[in-house]
Amino acid sequence: METRTPVALIDDDKDLRRATAQTLELAGFSVSAYDGAKAALADLPADFAGPIVTDIRMPEIDGLQLFATLQGMDADLPVILMTGHGDIPMAVQAIQDGAYDFIAKPFAADRLVQSVRRASEKRRLVLENRMLRKAAEDAQENLPLIGQTPVMENLRNILRHIADTDVDVLVAGETGSGKEVVAQLLHQWSHRRRGNFVALNCGALPETVIESELFGHETGAFTGAQKRRTGRIEHASGGTLFLDEIESMPAATQVKMLRVLEMREITPLGTNEVRPVDLRVVAAAKIDLGDPSVRGDFREDLYYRLNVVTISIPPLRERRDDIPLLFSHFAARAAERFRRDVPPLSPDVRRHLASHTWPGNVRELSHYAERVVLGVEGGGTAAVPSQPTDATLPERLERYEAEIIRDALSANDGDVRRTIEALGIPRKTFYDKLQRHGINRGGYISRK
Repeated sequence: METRTPVALIDDDKDLRRATAQTLELAGFSVSAYDGAKAALADLPADFAGPIVTDIRMPEIDGLQLFATLQGMDADLPVILMTGHGDIPMAVQAIQDGAYDFIAKPFAADRLVQSVRRASEKRRLVLENRMLRKAAEDAQENLPLIGQTPVMENLRNILRHIADTDVDVLVAGETGSGKEVVAQLLHQWSHRRRGNFVALNCGALPETVIESELFGHETGAFTGAQKRRTGRIEHASGGTLFLDEIESMPAATQVKMLRVLEMREITPLGTNEVRPVDLRVVAAAKIDLGDPSVRGDFREDLYYRLNVVTISIPPLRERRDDIPLLFSHFAARAAERFRRDVPPLSPDVRRHLASHTWPGNVRELSHYAERVVLGVEGGGTAAVPSQPTDATLPERLERYEAEIIRDALSANDGDVRRTIEALGIPRKTFYDKLQRHGINRGGYISRK
């Protein structure tokens, strides 16, 4: 299914807006039309995939102010200005400031279409180059799937074999085993890598929210729906949708998800409009959905629809020969992140690596490596980090407190609730200490 290039159209003239949108839609574009700059800025993401077409003369925020704001969001976002005769000098100045094009009114439909096509191609190339650069920067993030054991070599071969086939995939594995890494690799190694990789943890959202997150909603669809929201499924069209902990999906949502998988279409909340979607679904579960005794309320027909290809990730305890290699990688990454040297392996650390069962799998091993590098872990025994000999007792306590907070953040993926529970301190005290020690919580949020 061909995906139409998106275009944002902003014009306060209702008739002209409708006519211009129709021209662009007939030319093969997907148009999001807005009656003013304020509405557009509230809805458009910073990484909008197409060009912006806007009138200059509009109330509240005019086209030039909108252009300046969009440049601040993304200097490479192509903006085409529609101008009256008297606005041409301003439009020429805007071109010099970085606007993509201006079109004087009245204009021929073909003039607009050709400009939008060229701008769309420019935007596509810019985003593709960004994606390639990011893929190169993130290459190290794929390494948690490394391993020299036969089971890991076989897993990598399977992923490469099926990545470009577009089949839906069910990934089975214990907590922390790398299910999202597998989903990301299936996306990156496929032709869908130009589209979005959209992840949703079905167990992290209440039943009242998950349908809106998945399917989106129109303005006024329910109390609090003050503006239109594109759902995760529609946002993943052209790319990959990753549904983690799918066994936690509410029963009512399962029925709707089954229809998405069968028909490849959605109906957002608050509308009867049916929208086609082109996506691959990768679902992950911590339990064996094929076993009726543990499947519980999960629908059997949804399981069979998802189970086109099933990939099982072995727990870390079943590939113990990979543990030293993984630990070495995580320790080197932690040393770079915390600007410290990788410490030599103590007997306690070696013993812990060899004997621990790693119920948290790769994620637990990663956090353990970080604690070893920070000097607060030595095979299960906490150790006070080395302090300058000339430091006063209050200074030493301050530094040790900062290390404990960093350790707790690392162990809990930067999650505030879990971290303050582990530390046993009030939320306000936690934030005060972050500020006092200059700790950036964002650096501890898991990217896996």
